[in-house]
Amino acid sequence: MSKEPSARGAGEGYGPEPFLQVLRSQDLVTLPVLRALLIERSVTRAGETVGLSQPATSAVLARLRRRFGDQLLVRVGRQYELTPLAASLLSRLETATEALERLFGDEFDPGTTTRRFTLAVSDYVVAVMSEELNRILATEAPRATLDIQQLTAAAHLDADTLIRHADGVVLPHELVQGYPGQPLLEDRWVGIVANSNTVVGTELTLEHLATLPWVSPLSRMDPGSATEPLRRLRSLGIDPQIEVTTDSFVSVPFLVAGSNRIAFLHERLAHRLTPIVAVRVLPSPVDVSVALSLRWHHRLTEDPGHLWFRGVLQRAAQQAMSAAD
Repeated sequence: MSKEPSARGAGEGYGPEPFLQVLRSQDLVTLPVLRALLIERSVTRAGETVGLSQPATSAVLARLRRRFGDQLLVRVGRQYELTPLAASLLSRLETATEALERLFGDEFDPGTTTRRFTLAVSDYVVAVMSEELNRILATEAPRATLDIQQLTAAAHLDADTLIRHADGVVLPHELVQGYPGQPLLEDRWVGIVANSNTVVGTELTLEHLATLPWVSPLSRMDPGSATEPLRRLRSLGIDPQIEVTTDSFVSVPFLVAGSNRIAFLHERLAHRLTPIVAVRVLPSPVDVSVALSLRWHHRLTEDPGHLWFRGVLQRAAQQAMSAAD
């Protein structure tokens, strides 16, 4: 009978007997350290994450290198990079760690948890939700940590990878299908022009949208990644003249100020930024709304900690929308 190959070395099996040897040798205790090393790519930061000193973490890394027959972390310039084997281990480690926590862990307690929650979002979501989210986390889970990953145009095109490696991804509802999700934020798009704009007066027209240069977020990689207003205008036969592209929604008003460019931006974010940027908010001649959903991987659906975190995000979003209305 053939044995399933393992990451430990070419041709070496990893059937039931070696698995029992791992359990008996208590190598399971090294999994959190291995995970921290592969995520942080730093012995010092990994040690801080799991509560070990740098020498103790280095000793565990040396032990893991012997066990896997691989360096796992190699220095490239001034930083450490993952070896191909280490990169292949990381996604499996996430699944294994979550399974072990559910199997052996105590009932989830937000008041004492030190869990790190990873959230992939645009800077729009950060700008409109962070204040409320910070308050809830500080009150209910003061020792939990949050890892915010910035969404880019490229990330929008590869949402599947994001969902596999994060606790949650916040994207327009229609962009991701096939994963569990829940509605999170609703907003609408408004026009943005500079206070000094010499063409647009008190009203933004379809002619302005067709003839003036644009600042557009998330349209650099592919037309399919463009925002909904651009797709709606193209469906009306208007091909916007995009002069500046950016992965940041927050940067849009700054790229409009002092020019005759125009842009569309989420209304809540626009009103937060107009007090500090020399731009005006105008109604759009095309009514376009946006609905954002939180999506996550199926394996997390029944996880108690993740269930709590989803509730926290929902409450933070509701508070943010109520405060802005």
